[in-house]
This record gives sequence, C-alpha cells and structure tokens, in this order.
Amino acid sequence: MITVKEYVGHIRNNVALCKELGIDQQLPRREKEEAILIAAYEKWGSHMAEHMHGMFAFALWDDERRELFALRDQFGTKPFYYYVTAAGELLYGVNIRTIMEQEGFIKELNEEMLQIYLSLTYVAGEDTFFKGVKKLMPGHFLVWKDGRLTIERYFAPTFKPDETKSLDEWADEIHNTLKDIMPEMLYEGESAESFLSGGVDSSYVLAMSNCKEADTCGYDEERFDESGMAAETAAVLGVKLNRARITPEDFFKAVPFVMYNMEQPLGDASAIVFTIGCRESAKHTKICYSGEGSDEFFGGYNMYRNAERYGDNLPTFYVGNTNIMKEDEKKQILKHYNENVLPINLVKDIYKENAGCDPLSKMSDVDIRIWLEGDIYLNVDKMSRACGLEVRMPLTDTRIFDIASRMPSRFKVTKEQNKVAFRTAAAKVLPEEVAFRKKLGFIVPIRIWMADERYNADVRAKFESKEAELFFKKEEIQKIFDEYVGGNSDNWRKVWTIYTFLVWYEEYFIKR
Repeated sequence: MITVKEYVGHIRNNVALCKELGIDQQLPRREKEEAILIAAYEKWGSHMAEHMHGMFAFALWDDERRELFALRDQFGTKPFYYYVTAAGELLYGVNIRTIMEQEGFIKELNEEMLQIYLSLTYVAGEDTFFKGVKKLMPGHFLVWKDGRLTIERYFAPTFKPDETKSLDEWADEIHNTLKDIMPEMLYEGESAESFLSGGVDSSYVLAMSNCKEADTCGYDEERFDESGMAAETAAVLGVKLNRARITPEDFFKAVPFVMYNMEQPLGDASAIVFTIGCRESAKHTKICYSGEGSDEFFGGYNMYRNAERYGDNLPTFYVGNTNIMKEDEKKQILKHYNENVLPINLVKDIYKENAGCDPLSKMSDVDIRIWLEGDIYLNVDKMSRACGLEVRMPLTDTRIFDIASRMPSRFKVTKEQNKVAFRTAAAKVLPEEVAFRKKLGFIVPIRIWMADERYNADVRAKFESKEAELFFKKEEIQKIFDEYVGGNSDNWRKVWTIYTFLVWYEEYFIKR
C-alpha cells in the first residue's frame, strides 16, 4: 500500500493523467491529485515527474518496500525539507515548522548561512539557517530506506539552441503552448483572478486567461507606482482592477509576519508587498495567477544584455540575480567570518555543466537554479499559503522552458530590447506599447521609507540590539545605517538585508 504523507501543489494535466491512470475525474481535487501521485508512482516510479506538469512537492510511503519516496518539481516552485535526527530518524515536510515540531529535532542556528545571505539576500543551495535542515533541491527526489538516504537528480535545465526558426516562429510556439496550458490552470467549477503589474508577463497571462478581475498594488509615491500602467492594461482587456494601496505603516507592520511565515529570512523587499497583495486578494478570491518564470527563461533582466561582455568571466563572479555585499564588506561587519563560505561555491558545478553554453544561457541557468528557487518561488509559495491564497504560475512550466531551452539567445536579448520573442508572442493579444513596455521590476519605496524617522524606529532598534551584537560589529553596521540615513540611498539593500535577518532571528530564536 502507498500512502501520501506530504503534498502541496497543483497538477495541471490532471485530466489526461486521470484518463491514462484510470482515476475517477469526479473525485474532489485533493483526493484526485493524491490518487494521481500514487498511481503515477506505481506505474513510473522515480520517472513519474516526467509525465506531470505543474507545481508540486510530495512524499509517498511505500508500505511494501518499507521506503519513503519524496520529490520536488523541476523548478522548485514548491519547497521540501528534510532532517536526520541523532537517532537516525528522517523528519521531513513541505514546511520547516513541521519538522521543528517533531521528536528528535534540535533547533540550532547555522550561522555560516549568514555570509551567503548578506550577499544574495536569500537562502541559496541545499543548506538552511537551521543546522541539519536541508532543502531537497529542484528536479531531485529522495529515497529513505533502512536508515539510508539517497538523493538523485531527475531534471536539470539544459540549453541546445535550434538555429532553424525565425523570430515569428518562436513567438508562435510560445503563444500556442501558453494557449494549451491556460485551460489546465483551473479545475471545473474554479475561478481565478490574476496579479497585474505594469510588466508584460502579468499582462500576457491576464490576456490569455478568462479572468474577470485583476489585482495590483500601488503607492502614494508616484515614481514607484505601477498601478496606473496596470489600470491601462486592465481597461484595454476589459477587466476590473482591484488596487491595494500600500502605506509605509502597512509595510513595516507586515515584516515580522513575513519573516515568520517565510521560515527563513528573505531580503527581497518586494516580498512584503507581495504578502500584502495576497492578503487583499484573498478577501475576494481563492486562486490568483502570477507571471513568474519568463524573465529567467527568456532573458528578461537588463543585466542579461551584458552577457557577451561578461563572457568567460562569469564563473568568477556571477552567482545570480543579486549580489549586494562583497567579501571584504562582510569581513568588516561580521564577528565570525569563514573564508571558505563563499557564494561562488554554490554555482561552481552549474558552470561545469553548462561550460559549452553561450554567456546568456549560463546566466539564465544560474538564475533558474539558484535565484528562482531561493527567492521568487519561496516567496510566492510561503506568503500565498500564509494568506490563504493559492497562486498558480502558467509561465513556469516545463513546456514553456522547453521552448526557451531551444531558442538562440539573439531572440531573447538584443542591445535594444530584452525578452524579444516573448514580447512578440505577447503582442498577439496585447497592444504593442504594453507588450514592449520597458521593464521596471517590482519596485518598492522602501529606499525612501526606511530613511524616514517616522517609520524606521524598529530598524534602528534592531541595529542597536543585543541580538545584533551576537553576529555583527555594531559600530560597523551602524556606519552603514548612518550613511544610508544621511543620504547614501545605495546602502538601502544592505540595511534591509541585515534588518530582515535580525527580525527573522527574533521570531525563531528569541520569541519561540
């Protein structure tokens, strides 16, 4: 007998799988998806994920074999953690707190992770801030049998450019594939809304959906506010737009909630905004679409335009989308610094595997495996679930990535434009000015709010706390903070990253 012990996710091609595996399609959703997992495991074993599309992480107990089988989807949209106790027992779950509550768990801080965090602003790789708690990495499965743990990889991004197609042909393939995916996003009887910013990703997803409402966030600070552009797009598509106004008071009040429910610190300021957006959307819908994935797949970031210039130097410095503190800065501020704990070590094997790829593909590969998993997907999963909302990401799909993996880089990024083929596809259902609108990113006014004495009292208090003194040379981090408040706005990310770690530490090691 096989039992589902842990599961979180959404299996998109459930209709086709039910037919192939002989499962009653009228079963309630949870029952149906668990039946799919069991039947797929019985038929395909460790190759089961090759037949599944969607977002998922799960653990199955095989009573006959007396073994546990756990698997995380290809891109890591859903998390899975494990921990081996001193007594040789395996603890596991889709939440770290599930593990912490079990007998045999010992809570200890993995302080070395702070060095990685201060550079990347998120927890990258398989280690976590809790000693012994590991992440099952994307595209991997584990087997626990007779007290032995085996981990294998079943999927890794690979890039093999096909030079035979034109720009329009690539755009057609993207568009037709997304057209096939969108009907899979909902079960019968479900309805969804869609997050909408000023960018092409969320606009394209909304245009391809049957959503009647979209949700956006806005600020009183106009230069940071994309909600006006979202309103223009919504009007063109004939969709009602719900706008959540975010104030600095709302923002800072949400920080402890976010750090607790994230389970690990995350120095991405947009995570706070995303959380507030999820909370507001959950008041009128249970499901929301979001556009994550296409930037990394199709060359959406402005820095990708420098790929050719970076060339062979990439393996010496490029560790992903963010890298805010260099080693000399960390040596200057940390009380305990280990010369051997370097962010670049996280990507050495990735560069070995993609050695034959062009520079843009190498950058994309690193971001797909490190940044997406550690920051973007963690945020989407943890905060949507904490707010009672389910977020589904149509553009994060193996079928979409398959196109990106075969597309030559010149159809992704040029000197003038990023995401060229993707935008060309989006222009089939969006006005050109929306499809080719300049990328702004999910910008937040935190850089000005945190320097304001009306809002930064807790930031200042954390920097002066006895907890800060455990990890940092207080006079050195105070210099960073004082320079920031004094007008060096470039320091805001450093201040925010230190602050979010201290808030998280208080939530998990002081309050509890």
